[in-house]
Amino acid sequence: MLRPRIIPCLLVQNKGLVKTVKFKDAKYVGDPLNAVKIFNEKEVDELMVIDIDATVQKREPDFEMIKNLAVECRMPFCYGGGVTTAEQARKIIGLGAEKVAISAAAIENPKLVSDISKAVGAQSVVVVLDVKKKLFGGYEVMTHNGKKSSGKSPVELAKQFESLGAGEIVINSIDNDGEMKGYDMTIADKIREAVNIPLTIIGGAGSADDLARLIQRFGIIGAAAGSLFVFKGVYKAVLINYPKAEEKARLLKGIF
Repeated sequence: MLRPRIIPCLLVQNKGLVKTVKFKDAKYVGDPLNAVKIFNEKEVDELMVIDIDATVQKREPDFEMIKNLAVECRMPFCYGGGVTTAEQARKIIGLGAEKVAISAAAIENPKLVSDISKAVGAQSVVVVLDVKKKLFGGYEVMTHNGKKSSGKSPVELAKQFESLGAGEIVINSIDNDGEMKGYDMTIADKIREAVNIPLTIIGGAGSADDLARLIQRFGIIGAAAGSLFVFKGVYKAVLINYPKAEEKARLLKGIF
């Protein structure tokens, strides 16, 4: 049965765990494997790990890192970064990941979505759309860590990728990334109306109430966050955290 999910998203750069603000100024916050071990103890719903430099550097996924993370993970694990072929996706699933996330490669070659869907099953295909507000209204999808415009609408791309066999769409707000001031509900509304497959929203969550508001509004949705689960307090001290069982149960009901 589908249900709402609360999902930590870990960004990896040079094998280290980092956090960005508006896709810039990556700050080192620790070791990804240690973070996974802590999240295991906290019994998280799902974990997303994105290698933010793989696509920019035109290199393939770090399969050794993926293997090490998958072996340690006791929760469903989604990996993204540098995936450009169905064979790579099949290898990642074979190493123990449940899902494979693609972004720039899917936009450049939409057929990749159907190829991966046929190789590993639609339920394992996640397309991440990094969205940014346009100067005169509307949204566009960016790639390569927000540096390259695709010139395409996130709504139209979401529809296209659903038709090609994607099992999930992730909407990542560049404008809200690391700001911890709440999710962009406007783009979430637009994408939820456009597609019927599972949807995850990330970018901007700064409190448990933000998670609850998203879940209250959309019901079955993925509420993902980065800063919220790696920082604590107004001075953003590095502390891996996640809602305890009672608070999580409340949040999953959209209560705040």
